[in-house]
Amino acid sequence: MKKFKFSESKKIVIKIGTSTITNNLGFDEEFLTKLSSEVSGWLDSGIGVVIVSSGAVFAGLKKLKVEVKPSTLSDLQAAAAVGQMDLAQAYKDAFMQNKKIAAQVLLTHEDLSDRKRYLNARSTINNLIGRGVVPIINENDTVSTEEIQFGDNDNLAAMVANLIEADYLVLLTDQEGLFSDDPTINKNASLLEKAFTDDKQLDLIAKKTSSAYGTGGMATKIEAARRASLSGTHTIIANGKTHETLFKLFNDKSVGTFLESRLEKKLAKKKWLADNLRSCGKLILDEGASLALLDKGKSLLPVGVLKVEGKFERGEVVICIDHMGKEIAKGLVNYSSDESKKICGISSNEIKSVLGFVNEVNIIHRDNLVIL
Repeated sequence: MKKFKFSESKKIVIKIGTSTITNNLGFDEEFLTKLSSEVSGWLDSGIGVVIVSSGAVFAGLKKLKVEVKPSTLSDLQAAAAVGQMDLAQAYKDAFMQNKKIAAQVLLTHEDLSDRKRYLNARSTINNLIGRGVVPIINENDTVSTEEIQFGDNDNLAAMVANLIEADYLVLLTDQEGLFSDDPTINKNASLLEKAFTDDKQLDLIAKKTSSAYGTGGMATKIEAARRASLSGTHTIIANGKTHETLFKLFNDKSVGTFLESRLEKKLAKKKWLADNLRSCGKLILDEGASLALLDKGKSLLPVGVLKVEGKFERGEVVICIDHMGKEIAKGLVNYSSDESKKICGISSNEIKSVLGFVNEVNIIHRDNLVIL
């Protein structure tokens, strides 16, 4: 097992369940105050934090005075529409106490499965993180057409962790972590402190649980941990109601259950790009651009592109060819083939004058590129 160095993280995704953010009166203000204080300290230390939060449906049902969670989709959507306003306000007020800015980001499954929208979502969230803003993410329940598309926010949090390549995914729940049995039934159940995400033992001890307002349980958290591990993200399952949880994490103390990914981040991304995505075109680079990618770990700028081959859209995968004709890299392109042809060879500050808009100042960002 690798040494646990949470404090060295660059990006963290925290998922907060309904049972954690609420109490009998509504939103748990004490929890939100503590969360804001701890997360603000992380931000000041240079760690980017994204929060995936449940609670909108709960808040909406409370305001609508509905005591039992309905099963009809339109009722859930109506509750989410009402509750999302209060949820966003609660986070805004909490982070304002520490002079931090919170931003609301609503996502649908299609946003993370469509390549163009995937890049847009990634760029927006990373831009917010870079500005020291805390993105508060939830599924856009009000436009779901069949069911709650992600199934639960554990799954959504894992997809967001993949999206931004987070170092850690922290799943805050009302339990201390993953136990050998349901601790509310079996008092002799023991806490599983460490395991690999692909450990088959996890399937045997996970028990499906649910609450009156929330969804999912430990089974969905294990599923989320495994999904997050595909991008090299480690997962921590811990009790969000314990006041010292976040403090201990930042000070590299053992908390809850630590589920480790066997994949290193760079290797996980390279495998994803190299094995799972078909290349749609080629970018022929000059010598300077080739050296910038190979030796300096830089993004690919339009000024370094000599020629564009093939037909592709924004978000698709292209091969980078050096001036000697050798394939040197592969990545997700920020401009279509037609747009790339228009801007190849020009400086980044000329993109807007040529295209009338700017997706990114680079054709391929270094975060979306792997060396072959």
